[in-house]
Amino acid sequence: MKPNLTCAACGALFTPHARVPNQRYCSMKACQLARRRNWQRARMRADLDYRANQAKAQATWCARHPDYWRRYRETHPASRDRNCAMQRERNARRNATPVAKMDASPPFRPLTSGFYLLTDALEAGIAKMNAWTVHIAVLSAPRP
Repeated sequence: MKPNLTCAACGALFTPHARVPNQRYCSMKACQLARRRNWQRARMRADLDYRANQAKAQATWCARHPDYWRRYRETHPASRDRNCAMQRERNARRNATPVAKMDASPPFRPLTSGFYLLTDALEAGIAKMNAWTVHIAVLSAPRP
């Protein structure tokens, strides 16, 4: 008989099944759901075909049930209110970063002649009017 093991989901001791050599979860329904969720999460990360098939199945389901989310929001006001509050928090965090506006630029000063390197600036925040945020590094100074 195998020794008792600790369930990876609930932490309770359980006796593993003799035919499941690497059993890590007990037989409780919630623990089996956790096991399945973890398997799916790992599979989505590792297998591009599985991820594509899941996305296709979800798109098909959404096409067959176009009013599902509207009806869900109508029948679950607490969930709707929570999601609205969370979205307001996300918007506040996103809006805390600087925003480029059309009239916020300093007066135009032409660049001196020379070679420049144009690269993407990371963590740039929000820009309007399809503005590009770039980092300009002088590679060589102009000769006097």
